[in-house]
Amino acid sequence: MMTALSDRSVRDLGIVSTLADALVAFARGRPKAGALLLGAAALSTRIPGLGVAVSVLLRVYRKLA
Repeated sequence: MMTALSDRSVRDLGIVSTLADALVAFARGRPKAGALLLGAAALSTRIPGLGVAVSVLLRVYRKLA
């Protein structure tokens, strides 16, 4: 039986994903990226999707740099 995801659970999943990306950034020696991701995760409670957008933009930036 499949359960539909609510808006809140999707938002919470995005926040958890951003926090995980922040931890990985800190572990890999990228404190600025980690701090940026932590801030984005905190703001994601007010602006849904912000953390995921910042995470994606950081990945694109790293690929291009």
